[in-house]
Amino acid sequence: MKVVVADGNEEADYIIRMYHNRQNNLVVLNSSGSIANELSRKNRIDVIFGKPTSEYDLRLAGIEGADLFLALGEKDVDNYVACKMAKLLFHAKRTIAIVKNPENVDLFKRLGIDSAVCSTYLLGETIEQEASIESLIKTLSLEDNKITMLEITVEKDSALAGMALKDLKPDVPLNVCCVFRNPSVLIPNGQTVLLPRDKVFVVASSEHKASVMQFLSRKNT
Repeated sequence: MKVVVADGNEEADYIIRMYHNRQNNLVVLNSSGSIANELSRKNRIDVIFGKPTSEYDLRLAGIEGADLFLALGEKDVDNYVACKMAKLLFHAKRTIAIVKNPENVDLFKRLGIDSAVCSTYLLGETIEQEASIESLIKTLSLEDNKITMLEITVEKDSALAGMALKDLKPDVPLNVCCVFRNPSVLIPNGQTVLLPRDKVFVVASSEHKASVMQFLSRKNT
């Protein structure tokens, strides 16, 4: 897979270490000479000193036909321009832009960027989800911090896959309160068989949380 990392510092370093292997053709371009040198030294790869918003520099870097183009610069507009150039001029298959302004997440997607990632936006989504779960847990609690709700997705290699609830036989007490099987929500009974991709919601006492998670996460041997 051909991966282009355009600008960024710590983010670029992390992505480089993630994709730097024999299976990937990694192209790294950075508009800061000092950062380019540091990334090159730390990861022992060639880093091109050039601007991701420059057609000449992108062509020099050889990004044509990239499977993934990542724009990690400080300015949202630069990341947008770099991604659009990569897509329109160099036929990148997928583009991802880092954005600072949460309002640009949906805007960039509407303007043709495949993915826009914003830490503030993700934080807001997480807080909203956590608040919803916390509200649901409180309606089930008899006393604060005594009951917890857990969610686990059944994977193909999970020991739960293909098993009826009556056959689970857990080591600790738990209650499977519902199963989300897209697009339906099931209220299960002992005969309900868990399938791969099912999201299982379990209620258990807080003191048994770790043991319940360990039980639900078992893999087939």
